Amino acid sequence: MKVTDIEQLKSILSSPKKIVIIPHKNPDGDAIGSCLGLYHYLAQYNHQLTVVAPNDYPEFLKWMPGEETIVKYEFQKDLASRKIKEAELVFTLDFNSLSRIDEVATALEEFTGDYIMIDHHQAPDDYARFMYSDTSMSSTCEMIYHFIDFLGDTDKVTAEIASCLYAGIMTDTGSFRFPSTTSNTHRIIANLIDKGAENAYIHNAIFDTNSIDKLHLLGCALKNLVALPEYNTVYITLSREELQQYNYKKGDTEGFVNYGLSLQGVKFAVIFIESVQEDIIKISLRSKGDFSVNEFSRSHYNGGGHTNAAGGRSEISLPETTKQFENILKDYKAQLQ
Repeated sequence: MKVTDIEQLKSILSSPKKIVIIPHKNPDGDAIGSCLGLYHYLAQYNHQLTVVAPNDYPEFLKWMPGEETIVKYEFQKDLASRKIKEAELVFTLDFNSLSRIDEVATALEEFTGDYIMIDHHQAPDDYARFMYSDTSMSSTCEMIYHFIDFLGDTDKVTAEIASCLYAGIMTDTGSFRFPSTTSNTHRIIANLIDKGAENAYIHNAIFDTNSIDKLHLLGCALKNLVALPEYNTVYITLSREELQQYNYKKGDTEGFVNYGLSLQGVKFAVIFIESVQEDIIKISLRSKGDFSVNEFSRSHYNGGGHTNAAGGRSEISLPETTKQFENILKDYKAQLQ
């Protein structure tokens, strides 16, 4: 962040404010972790704080300290809208376009204060007065730690803050294996453990919560895997009927796409999931090396993200989507080989 922005924010945050903190729709570990980490930090300055999530999120994120205070817009529209209208500041975390928060964007039309964006995705929109955007960062949670450091307050990192930030960094780095994981990321993780983050507990709370249905769904997904060796690519499909057969719950398909990417020689992996609630195909894309799934998704699936991890959507049927995908790949054969 610019030094002038940091000084201005120090001044603004020095007295109690009404503040709303917002993650993106379908928030993941980094989104919820960064929001709650920031929440616990700002609470030490007696601000009136509300985290407003556009919708619900998986059970494996609901252990985080302070999670019970989150207002979910899809269930509590009146309360969420009132908090937004009354707010003096709105933090938007782990996204950089108001299109990522669906109906909450409509509620923000009543907001007259200043936006503060903290995010690590590419191509940010220009809506925030204060913008901390850095695509080199592993996660928004790592950025929240830096944000607290910019304000000279790392001594105020509590065990609650440390736990939330650790969870977000761990999940967004694929348990510290993605290229965005730097030596500085590990130094921050060490500091968070020193501050009270129980790393083994956090890992178990997020990853060791499988049900029989989820494992059967994984088996179904792997059975559906299609390999395209001429493109060093694999894709997985899951239909609405298959999701319902195995009693799908939000978050059950988290990480499934990475199984495809783990195959030897594979450079590009995609999972196409027919939404249970919406008439769309949800798409997660992963890659190795310099093949940009962010650019691929922006070009073809109205999505985006990072170079090696992105999301998107298709509004045609699942069979049509996969047929279209195989045709699109022909234009990328040289890059993928």
